Amino acid sequence: MNPQAKLIFSMSLLLGTTITISSNHWMMAWTGLEINTLAILPLISKSHHPRAIEACTKYFLVQATASTLLLFSSMCNAWFTAQWDITQLTHPMACMLLTTAISMKLGLVPFHFWFPEVLQGSSLMTSLLLATIMKFPPTVLLLLTSSSLNATLLSMMAIASAALGGWMGLNQTQTRKILAFSSISHLGWMTIILIYNPKLTLMTFYLYSLTTAAIFFALNSTNTLKLSTLMTAWSKTPTLTATLMLSLLSLAGLPPLTGFLPKWMIIQDLTKQELTTAATIIALLSLLGLFFYLRLAYCATITIPPNSANHMKQWHMDKSISTLTSTLMMVSITLLPLSPTILTIP
Repeated sequence: MNPQAKLIFSMSLLLGTTITISSNHWMMAWTGLEINTLAILPLISKSHHPRAIEACTKYFLVQATASTLLLFSSMCNAWFTAQWDITQLTHPMACMLLTTAISMKLGLVPFHFWFPEVLQGSSLMTSLLLATIMKFPPTVLLLLTSSSLNATLLSMMAIASAALGGWMGLNQTQTRKILAFSSISHLGWMTIILIYNPKLTLMTFYLYSLTTAAIFFALNSTNTLKLSTLMTAWSKTPTLTATLMLSLLSLAGLPPLTGFLPKWMIIQDLTKQELTTAATIIALLSLLGLFFYLRLAYCATITIPPNSANHMKQWHMDKSISTLTSTLMMVSITLLPLSPTILTIP
């Protein structure tokens, strides 16, 4: 892709995100979401591969439907309450339509069907944008309207997302699909605490984005698209592969790594809200995700590459790792000691 075109699309992504998260009016928020959608479409289809074109088409149709629902919900609310302010969403039907629209944009169950296919048809860096930055504006809209949303509905969708994200990730061999189902599972954790502690949802999103970015950058450095390729990465970049294993375990939420912090705080907060059953269920469902994270870590560092190839193995290639990748990997592993500071934030 032309560098100037890529710069324009990247700046449009930044502009659309900024407009949405800083707007008070529903029309401005909708405009920002549309700019985001139109900016990411060329990045998805830039390889001109049939899978990329299919992913681009699916993404466009789903996002257009979700944007239409969001606009319709805001119009319904304005019709009944004469308010276009995002924080003044009070009409029950408008709240239900907004929950559906944002769920489609994020990929929450039962509107998750498009997300793994779109990630599978995109490049690793575009998949990173879809899994992190593109989810930020809808998440902010959920935070702004959290006081008006149905807690029972969101809890059911969250538990279903955690269950399906863990269950469907078990039999995958493509790394992008595995990370797509990982994203769905983490969205369940963010959604279940949304009503009770929106700041915790935002912190969970930040830490998830940080860890996912580190993993995508590491996979991009080794050009790893499936598990069979991941098995041979150790002989080429042993240090990066070892830290990739730790980042995967951090994303799984194992102590004493960074990913343990949001899950620990979410379970603690749910228990304070006397939602012990929900906390127990979602904690048990995280074991499903732990299984395929452990399988990824096993393939990355413990498996001996197959000896059936006719050519000699490449050992310790002189391939430089970018400073950004190294920094992200370290931060995604070592942030847990900051937890006392985060817990004191009002």
